[in-house]
Amino acid sequence: MNGIHDMGGMHGFGRVEVEPDEPVFHAAWERRTFGMMMAMGWLDYWNVDAFRHAIEKVPAVRYLGDGYYGRWLLALERLLVDAGLLAADEVEARRAGRPPETTPRGAPAPSPRAAGAQREVDRPPRFRAGQAVVARDLQPAGHTRLPGYARRRRGVVARVYPAWVFPDTNAHDRGENPQHVYAVGFAAAELWGAGAEPNATIHVDLFESYLEPDDRDE
Repeated sequence: MNGIHDMGGMHGFGRVEVEPDEPVFHAAWERRTFGMMMAMGWLDYWNVDAFRHAIEKVPAVRYLGDGYYGRWLLALERLLVDAGLLAADEVEARRAGRPPETTPRGAPAPSPRAAGAQREVDRPPRFRAGQAVVARDLQPAGHTRLPGYARRRRGVVARVYPAWVFPDTNAHDRGENPQHVYAVGFAAAELWGAGAEPNATIHVDLFESYLEPDDRDE
């Protein structure tokens, strides 16, 4: 999906501020949010791709204003409601000091998931190292790991990886659909135009279905 979370290449947000000696957590609630997310992840109620998609659905104003762990907390609340573990109005009700008007529906027991995300597939990679490719112009309504700045851009496969779980379907419980992943090198000028750093190359890991052969390479 297209949204404020896909900020790569956007102008107007200022410099990235580097905080000297930055702590892992700036407040106790950030530490608790991290702990809750890790605990729920071990229970297999959702996968990392579903979590990322929940962050993508955070409203733009909240996404920009709530910070890193604020986004985690909002995503966690959404996932708990979707899983039936939290009532839709429960967080706001408890924040206001009153009982919620609804009750959570309850969640079924989670199904165990295979460890990790790398998988074996019985088909060879479609592309080879050194092959020129084009990132497809995909505009999905759901989750994707294809960044907006790479769409329609031409690059060259630098490395072929094994097959991995496909996030675009895994985030929506439509199966793992594993496929090969490729490190694709893009000239900076191809991505950012004439004002880009000269002679620079950006490598982006892209799933096979995000790519098509570059006709100019034939």
